[in-house]
Amino acid sequence: MAPSHALRCCKRALNWVPVLFINLVVGWSYYAYVVELCVFSYLVIFHIFLAMFIWAYWKTIWSKPANPSKAFSLPRAEKELYEREERAEAQLEILKKVARNLPVYTRTAGGAIRYCDFCQVIKPDRCHHCSTCEMVNNCVGFSNYKYFVLFLSYASLYCVVICATVIQYFIKFWTKQLPDTHAKFHILFLFFVAALFFISIVSLLGYHLWLVGKNRTTIEAFRAPFFTNGPDKSGFSLGFSRNVAEVFGDQAKYWFFPVFSSQGDGHSFVTRLVQIDPEQANSVLQPNDGGQTVSVTIEKEQ
Repeated sequence: MAPSHALRCCKRALNWVPVLFINLVVGWSYYAYVVELCVFSYLVIFHIFLAMFIWAYWKTIWSKPANPSKAFSLPRAEKELYEREERAEAQLEILKKVARNLPVYTRTAGGAIRYCDFCQVIKPDRCHHCSTCEMVNNCVGFSNYKYFVLFLSYASLYCVVICATVIQYFIKFWTKQLPDTHAKFHILFLFFVAALFFISIVSLLGYHLWLVGKNRTTIEAFRAPFFTNGPDKSGFSLGFSRNVAEVFGDQAKYWFFPVFSSQGDGHSFVTRLVQIDPEQANSVLQPNDGGQTVSVTIEKEQ
């Protein structure tokens, strides 16, 4: 028991290494830009993007994944019947009977109700067990997807500001017009690091903006969700403007701030195929009170 516990502790500690690395790089970039380079004319915009970047980043890290409501658990009688039943067809009928009263419209590839034997709950639409995104050491899902997209956006802008304002000093470095001090090495590495981070981040940002426009999770982008009439990659797409509103909300004043404004509750989703009455869905779902950690997985399974 002790070795396995120690290994789990080591694994949890190692999971924070990418987060620590990112924070160290950001801390060094701040020192190099503000202290060593000290570009006074750009400090205001630099600090604005830095503050928004850090705000969105830490909101992504510390937002807890959502759990299915108790409404998705089998009632005691049906649960006992399900566990006693050995025939798969009979079990499927039990799940189908319970799911009639739930806002659940996706199915397995075989057309059955999606059920998690580990958590012993009927899976809400678009719900999967978490896969951790190494950059934030957290599952990226319904509760923090907006923050994640904003984190990528402000990280990209932060890198753009650095590259755009440092490039003149970078050119002077190569033409040997800078004073021979240790600051010139900060300028060299600052430009290269910012450029490399921008290239890697902007590609990921572009992919997720495409997903937002299509209203898909990464899992749905690779494997179309199944409905009663078969697979449909665009089953949750409601049109570009409504797709954006699903993630960022319907009030534009909140779009650029890492505050929660996404539409819905993470348990039920409007589809092109079935229109869900939000009030009716909320009357069925009970308040969330814990359980196994499950959420709408947005990040790639790694």
